[in-house]
Amino acid sequence: MLELRKLNKGYANGRRVLIDLDYVLAAGEFVAIMGDSGVGKSTLLNLVAGLDTADSGAILIDHIDMASLDDDAATRLRRSQFGFVFQAFHILPHLSVLQNIALPLLLNGVDLARADEMLDAVGLAGRGNDFPRQLSGGQLQRVAIARALVHRPSLVLADEPTGNLDPDTAHEILTLMRNEIKASGASALMVTHSHAAAAMADRILVLTRDGLHPASP
Repeated sequence: MLELRKLNKGYANGRRVLIDLDYVLAAGEFVAIMGDSGVGKSTLLNLVAGLDTADSGAILIDHIDMASLDDDAATRLRRSQFGFVFQAFHILPHLSVLQNIALPLLLNGVDLARADEMLDAVGLAGRGNDFPRQLSGGQLQRVAIARALVHRPSLVLADEPTGNLDPDTAHEILTLMRNEIKASGASALMVTHSHAAAAMADRILVLTRDGLHPASP
């Protein structure tokens, strides 16, 4: 599903965070990435998401090198194949809950009916006409998960998806996210500092300057 080849990334101050990183994420696999602060976890996710650009190396989605696509083609691929869940939610305040969830369907030009299904799936039935300001943090994260999965993406990217939530709500949200990812057959890459969150994944990897390695038992 996702392949990283000799990926390199440094900052303007000269500090390098990713050095010749190689990795393959299998189809249907849910992987958590942990590591020290500043090691490049979020940078890695931003590179895969297309929010940042690598200094060198390749990112392949289903054997397609993203660098070989023009901007429009890359945007279409991310729009149809990617789902994003971020710590800050990024829910649009001027849209209703249902409109926020339906946004990927609208952008991809497909039937909007699944938005109602996802609203129910994340436990927010009856809240579709509410606006984000009327929801709690846990409910906003449910909206973010529903929006990320509504168009049945092949790859879900989650950056500290429970960082703003209390432990009980975090566990509930992660269980929901895992169940929905598995039900849709998606692959998922989750960056987290939480061992409890990482334990929900199929595998835990630790990012260091030497690459990605299995977490110690």
